[in-house]
Amino acid sequence: MHVLFEEDGGFKAGTILTDNDTSLQVEMPSGKRSKVKAAQVLLRFAAPAPSQILEQAEVLSADMEAEFLWEVAGDAEFLFLDLARDYFGHEPTAPEAVSLLLALHAAPVYFHRKGKGRFRKAPADILQAALAALEKKRQQALAIEAWVQALKEGRLPPELAPYADSLLGKPDRNRPEIKAFEAACEALGCSTPELLLQVGALKSPYEVHFRRFLLDQFPKGTGFPAVDTPPWPTDLPRAEVRAFSIDDAHTTEVDDALSVTRLPGMGWRIGIHIAAPGLAIAQGGPLDAIARARLSTVYMPGHKITMLPDAVVGAYTLEGGRDCPALSLYLTVDDNLEILDQESRAELVHIAANLRHHQVEPWFNAETVDGPLPDKPFKDELHLLWRFANACEGRRGKPSATQGINDYNFAIHGDLADPENCRVEISERKRGSPLDKLVAELMIVANSTWGGLLAEHNIACLYRAQTGGKARMTTQPQPHEGLGVPQYAWMTSPLRRYCDLVNQWQLAACLTGQTPPFAQRSAELFAAMRDFELTYAAYGEFQRNLERYWCLRWLQQEQVQQIGATVRREELVKFDHLPLLSRIPGLPELAPGRRVVLGVDGLDFLGLEVRCHLLEVLPELADEPAPDEADDLAGEAQD
Repeated sequence: MHVLFEEDGGFKAGTILTDNDTSLQVEMPSGKRSKVKAAQVLLRFAAPAPSQILEQAEVLSADMEAEFLWEVAGDAEFLFLDLARDYFGHEPTAPEAVSLLLALHAAPVYFHRKGKGRFRKAPADILQAALAALEKKRQQALAIEAWVQALKEGRLPPELAPYADSLLGKPDRNRPEIKAFEAACEALGCSTPELLLQVGALKSPYEVHFRRFLLDQFPKGTGFPAVDTPPWPTDLPRAEVRAFSIDDAHTTEVDDALSVTRLPGMGWRIGIHIAAPGLAIAQGGPLDAIARARLSTVYMPGHKITMLPDAVVGAYTLEGGRDCPALSLYLTVDDNLEILDQESRAELVHIAANLRHHQVEPWFNAETVDGPLPDKPFKDELHLLWRFANACEGRRGKPSATQGINDYNFAIHGDLADPENCRVEISERKRGSPLDKLVAELMIVANSTWGGLLAEHNIACLYRAQTGGKARMTTQPQPHEGLGVPQYAWMTSPLRRYCDLVNQWQLAACLTGQTPPFAQRSAELFAAMRDFELTYAAYGEFQRNLERYWCLRWLQQEQVQQIGATVRREELVKFDHLPLLSRIPGLPELAPGRRVVLGVDGLDFLGLEVRCHLLEVLPELADEPAPDEADDLAGEAQD
């Protein structure tokens, strides 16, 4: 005697070896023996053999229509053997009975399983809904198949066009449009961005990088909501100084300015003046919400996304020719440039001029600074500040962190909506010039002094600390070993960094005797610090990626076949006159600073990679900066 039983959602047949009341020992056609519970047995039969019954039943069930079985079945629950007797008109053979069981089992839409070979036909309304769902699924499958074929042929179905952005971000993989796109990618062996470009859903690799960043960081777009620009405080005293800023030609968020006043018989009073949006923007107000959401201005070649609306930036930027609200740090220094006293206050400062690097550096540079300077505006002030910056650097006991690092300015000519037809110009400027050191050292003084002032008054502050070579954010005043100061807090860029704006609120409260917006150990302050650090790093990575993209475009534009480079470490090299580093597989072991000539083999604008091979190792030359730590430290005082 043989049995048919259900196991793991399927049917099996075997020969009975022993039969107990509650269980059986069954030998399968493979020879394996199994213990089967009596409740699992659906049918006992003598013929055919267990190895044949399911094969014969499957042939018979292929001709059975689930719709007909549903019509003839009664409304009550039934055993499959009972319906088999009605269907065949006689006592069914074992293969006939099993064939009907298989037909019922294969039609769960028509028949609901009740266990132990029992079924109940689906109510008419439920059946119609289920059939409609199956038809919809069938139509979706046909649509997916058609979409996949179109994509494989390089055509973008109009139904898929609206999903380009979501495909770059976090697509809903339950949608048939997304399933079609991913199936096409798998069939073609390409990535999602590659296929988007192939079918014209995106115009260029630049658009891939830019839109992916926007989806990640600005999912609601980069526009600002309508918001009023709060007016300046009306009770600020007016400073009796003529201040000037020093920035590159493209800077619109002018955060800092400097002034020099002669003190007869004493020395000088040096003023460091920082734009003060924190005196007007209320913590917790609508502008704070905007700045808190963005956390920083995003910089990239040819474009930027500001932290604050243009009207707000225009209201508080230190624009030349007008009085501007500022937080000022005044340093009284003697003829030996030693700091005798310091004072901080909120005031209106007259900005006499916005000096630009390209206008000043031709006559104020490393070659001219120690000789007689031409008769130019602020030449005496610049020379004194240069001497003072050198004295500050000496007191810190650290060389300028910006020495040996180059700045690269990108000029993109054309419409960024069509980047492949834009022309890119990349200019190189040696950082660490007298102007750079002058600004950097005074910003270090301001950020360190004000950080110490808040620490002295036990007022919460967001600090930058560096121990063991790694810079990080902290709410505790800790040393910054790279800069050689006991504490350091970013405070000099409140128009473009949220942590500076937060610190400015704290500093302004300290100077005016008010309660600071953030208490010590404030959960809100910790959250702002954490979010700022993560977001600022993401913005920096995006900026580097787009600079890398435009470097590759420059190589393509100039049809560069070979280029010089300097070894940084192992297989990593830096290209000459470009902010571009790349790994060269198979590069022989060379000391950092060793010069090489590379052949350019190919450019990958999606992966942002340049493929090169070694052409020549040049004779040893000195003084190409190699330490990566210098790049990290340079950002600390770049304001």
